Amino acid sequence: MSEREKVHNTLHKALQINLDNCKYGTIVEIGAGQEVARNFFQAGGAAGTVAKTMSAYDMQVSDDIYGEEANRRYVTRSRLMKMLDKEYSSVTELLAPKRAKNTTFFSYAATVTAKSYLQKNECHGWIGIRVQLYPQAAPSDVILHVRMLDNDGSSQQEALGVLGVNLIHAVYHKFTEPKKIIESLIDDLEPGRLEIDMINFSGPYFEEIENRLMNLHLVHHNLTHAIMFNPEGEVQVPSEYLYKKNILVVRGAFTPVTKVHLDMTQCGMQQFNAMPHVNPEQTLTLAELTMASLTVGDKIDDADFLARVDMLNTQGYTVMISNYLRYFRLREYFRRYTQQQIGMILGISNLELIFDEEYYKTLEGGILEAFSKLFPDNTRLYIYPSKNSEKDELITADNFKASPKLKHLYSHLFDNKYVESIEGADESLLSINPAEIAAGIVKGRGEWEESVPDSIVDMIIEKRLLGFR
Repeated sequence: MSEREKVHNTLHKALQINLDNCKYGTIVEIGAGQEVARNFFQAGGAAGTVAKTMSAYDMQVSDDIYGEEANRRYVTRSRLMKMLDKEYSSVTELLAPKRAKNTTFFSYAATVTAKSYLQKNECHGWIGIRVQLYPQAAPSDVILHVRMLDNDGSSQQEALGVLGVNLIHAVYHKFTEPKKIIESLIDDLEPGRLEIDMINFSGPYFEEIENRLMNLHLVHHNLTHAIMFNPEGEVQVPSEYLYKKNILVVRGAFTPVTKVHLDMTQCGMQQFNAMPHVNPEQTLTLAELTMASLTVGDKIDDADFLARVDMLNTQGYTVMISNYLRYFRLREYFRRYTQQQIGMILGISNLELIFDEEYYKTLEGGILEAFSKLFPDNTRLYIYPSKNSEKDELITADNFKASPKLKHLYSHLFDNKYVESIEGADESLLSINPAEIAAGIVKGRGEWEESVPDSIVDMIIEKRLLGFR
């Protein structure tokens, strides 16, 4: 589709709303021009849709309208909600008695920080709409956090203008299918211009929506690379949640969480937090699942996904879902938000994978390129041991044998503590086989229960998780 056709499609959506006399509201944009409002005016007939547009760039003016922010930060969810509260109340209180009874009111708001000449800042924003989906109904909200990836401010403004029109149009025309709302957000935007890393549906019409599944769809539909849920199961914005944190991550399928996972995490955490420059109070422990571990073909079992997140949350984990297969990509992602220590807890099988040159055959620099991106600074791998049942031998990072042509590379990493053995592992747990446990759960109660924490066993049985019969 040509640029002209894309612009035409965006304006067509705006015009479609403009020509609907039942939709009426306000558009308030702070931080990147008034591109959403401009699209509605450029489409023609905006007088039938737009009651007011506004920007309040001066902080004192903004505070006078919406109230002060205690932390003096203005590109926040708190600020967005104050904008929506103020604008929606104003338009409905003033105009509801005078407009036709079949009017559905809305307020669109955005507070963003786009690329500027004066500072090298994170280009991101909070965007939302409060909308009546039926005349005189209580309003519902759709809120999202966006990262702008264009290299210049004008392109970022243009992308935000398209995003805003897409959001307003989709909420009105696809509100019965929230996943389609998500998919339509980037209509007419080239890949790599915007990243949406959090979305939240709320209000009477959306009260049955499971927001964790909606955020999973952001990754599944390639609107972002990763999403996060805190131990309470609440969706988090990575840029805020990871900021200046030490990060310790354990990757797995977690079908289910086993005693091995808990031992790996506990032992790895002790070593990680023992480093002199690591403040344990600033350490965030993540359990990470890849999309590959959640999908069969192109489909996701929603119940299975929620079960795994619930189990990890009950054990105190923050849960991360990503589409990163290679570990160095995961490290690059964390480095967006923190320059503190990063640790990754791996099993021997994962270490073998990392030292498999076939794993990197699509990279121009092969395994050396991957390692240069995995170990440039403050990153360590903590290796949990395994037991060779045939030889009754404990395999650790100390006696791990890389292929002959990579053994010197491994020695370099090990000697310089980029790779460390996890100490104090409970050897009685090393015989636990996740595949056997998963197969046992499907059959009902049995020996698998001995390998799984009691609280997880109770969840699986009570809620019939993971195919339990």
